[in-house]
Amino acid sequence: MFNKVVEHIDRTFAALAHPTRRALLIALRSGDARITDLAEPLPMTFAGVARHVAVLESAGLVRREVRGREHWLAMQPSGLLEAEHWIAEQHAFWLKRADALAAQLARRTAQRDPSTRPGRVSRSG
Repeated sequence: MFNKVVEHIDRTFAALAHPTRRALLIALRSGDARITDLAEPLPMTFAGVARHVAVLESAGLVRREVRGREHWLAMQPSGLLEAEHWIAEQHAFWLKRADALAAQLARRTAQRDPSTRPGRVSRSG
């Protein structure tokens, strides 16, 4: 189970790592599109775009529907859920660590400077 989740997350991040694949996902925000339409504005061959689409499909980020001779693609936002969950876990972990570090630094500062201790009145003069 764990390995399948890790493999899926790895495929998702690998798919998102390439700017062309991110551009394809952005293009699909406006709705379903044919691979031909997605390939047109890109500076590469149709075959090159098709390979990028295959990576997105493997990661579960897009789904393909064959309508006659045309291949239509649609975003599959659920493909991002495991990666989003992983990012949220990492964020929570590091946020907790940063808070602990800030508290530790505040304690050290208070120990070095008696005027910052609670209940002490600073006398300036």
